[in-house]
Amino acid sequence: MNVFSKISQKTQFIKARHLLFISLVMGALMIASALIELNQSRKELFTLMEKQAHTLLETAMLASENTLRTNYLVEDLIEERLLNNANIIRKFYQRGQVSNTFLNEFAHENHIYRINIFNSKGKKIFSSHQQVHQDVQENLPPHEVLQAIFTGQADTLVPGLKKARHQKGFRFAVALAARDRAAIVLNLDARELLQFRKDIGFGSLVKKIAHNSGILYAALQDTSGILAASGNVQELERITISPFLSQSLRDSTFRTRITQFDSLRVFEAVHPFYFGGELTGLFRLGLSLEPLNAINARIYRRIIFISGILLVIGFILFSFLLVRQNLEIVNRQYQNIETYSHNIIQNVSDAIIVFDSVSGIKIFNQAAERLFGTKSENVIGKAMNLLIDQQACREIFDSPVSMQEMACEIQGKARDLLISKSVYRDPEERETTILVLKDLTEQKRLERQMNRRERLTALGQLASGVAHEIRNPLNAISTIIQQLDRDFEPASNSEEYHQLARLVHREVKRMNETIANFLRFARPEPLQPEALELAAFFRELQQQYQAHLEEKSIQFQLDLKWNGTVRWDRRKMKQVFVNLMQNAIDAIAEIGHIQCVVQQGNQHSLEITFEDDGSGIPEQIRKKIFNLYFTTKAKGTGIGLSIVQRIIDQHGGVISLESSEGKGTRFRITLPTEVEKT
Repeated sequence: MNVFSKISQKTQFIKARHLLFISLVMGALMIASALIELNQSRKELFTLMEKQAHTLLETAMLASENTLRTNYLVEDLIEERLLNNANIIRKFYQRGQVSNTFLNEFAHENHIYRINIFNSKGKKIFSSHQQVHQDVQENLPPHEVLQAIFTGQADTLVPGLKKARHQKGFRFAVALAARDRAAIVLNLDARELLQFRKDIGFGSLVKKIAHNSGILYAALQDTSGILAASGNVQELERITISPFLSQSLRDSTFRTRITQFDSLRVFEAVHPFYFGGELTGLFRLGLSLEPLNAINARIYRRIIFISGILLVIGFILFSFLLVRQNLEIVNRQYQNIETYSHNIIQNVSDAIIVFDSVSGIKIFNQAAERLFGTKSENVIGKAMNLLIDQQACREIFDSPVSMQEMACEIQGKARDLLISKSVYRDPEERETTILVLKDLTEQKRLERQMNRRERLTALGQLASGVAHEIRNPLNAISTIIQQLDRDFEPASNSEEYHQLARLVHREVKRMNETIANFLRFARPEPLQPEALELAAFFRELQQQYQAHLEEKSIQFQLDLKWNGTVRWDRRKMKQVFVNLMQNAIDAIAEIGHIQCVVQQGNQHSLEITFEDDGSGIPEQIRKKIFNLYFTTKAKGTGIGLSIVQRIIDQHGGVISLESSEGKGTRFRITLPTEVEKT
């Protein structure tokens, strides 16, 4: 019995009243949860209001303190400016260079309302203002204000803000003593200063604070009464009769409470206010509870509304739960199958690409990432021609053949691929193509390597047999011709006879050397591996050909991405790279580049690339390049690359060729880092 049948049997026993009961219980639990949440929300709202009130109070008190400090700072700046000007006038006065005209011009240039100089008797002797006030009572006679200067008790007086002597309004005054105890008095009209105090003063600040939304009142209060308050405050609870306010003032702590203000319940926050290190009073801030009441009302309405629909929703949700369980089981099984399929696709050794003409590439597995050298996120959703854009390779898309071998260039490298194609249409008639690409490059290279090895072995064995059959007659010919040359003397043309005999001997000797080469190729000498430092090995190769490279203006670049010690047959590997170097130099007419790159293959092998930008090898002769005695050079023997092939084989390696006519040639060699003695 499967899972789905078991579930269907269980659901048959669930009655309608059971579902209704469960829904009611769920509804009750939800309502209880909502009430608990309401209570918790109220606590959190009160805590939030308390924090906001504290922050607002601290901000208001800081602003108030800054306002008071600003007033004092402005007065200090005015005082400093007037004293500096008074000091300048004192210097002119003591030199006898002061006149009423001078003072008038000085006052006008420096924006000073009035400058007066009184002698030590209190009589005005110079003035910037010549108006004489008659029948007007003086508010502050000079001899009273400046008495300390006249008597020598002080050199500087700052009466500061004071009423004007003869007119309405206020002046800001300073006085400075001269050597003869004369008093130099400078006055500023204080209207702007008083207006500044009014605009940014403490009382104005308190009124502006109360204008903010949600703030009902703001006030500064001490034990005697209200010092400053917003306009809507007529009376507040006195500190002396309130334990709450008294304790906050006494303990210098921030406190909050719910209290009454003009028949309204308000949230009040209080904080002691200090200025100049002295306790000035208690700063009180009343916040409206309307936002809190509105939130509570919304929550109550929400609970009532939720209560009505929870019963219906609870029943529907519980009924839906059974269906959802079934869907989850199906979905889980589908996900398991999808995960299983995804893991199979991702871990197969062949590259798998799924795409269509609308969505582009939809599946790009790990083998495809390795083949094309790019991550799946770089190609998903993109067109297939970003990966394969050669016309020859794109024929697979239009070909009716579902499987075929094809040579393509991927990442600048020639690849032999076995491509399998299948096409299907979804219900929307959208055509989706699945490509499975098996990389046969290494397999083909090994096959070509084996074929070359078999041909070379067979040819070597043939050469060995032929050499044995030829060497005996040649040795006999050589012996006879030497004997004839030494023992026989013809009657005529003796000199010509000996020359011909020596010529025959030399040719026989040359043929013997050729046969010896045959035999060396057919029966290669055993390997004699030894430790080699690659850097020193290739530097020696470069030094050997340095003169030849410079002669043809060829640059040789050695890139050792892996630099260590290997165990190779030094003499034979030297022969390999000498052949490759000589072939590369011969392929470059003049001015070119040869590059040798050594990098790590797997854990125990190296990949060596030997590349030139010479004339390249025509396609029709590339397959013959490793054949014994095949050459395109006028003076070549055709045995060099065959020997290279044989030595690489002896070392357990593989060599392959890539070439483009007119662009250059690249040999790729894979070699183990260590070989055993044979």
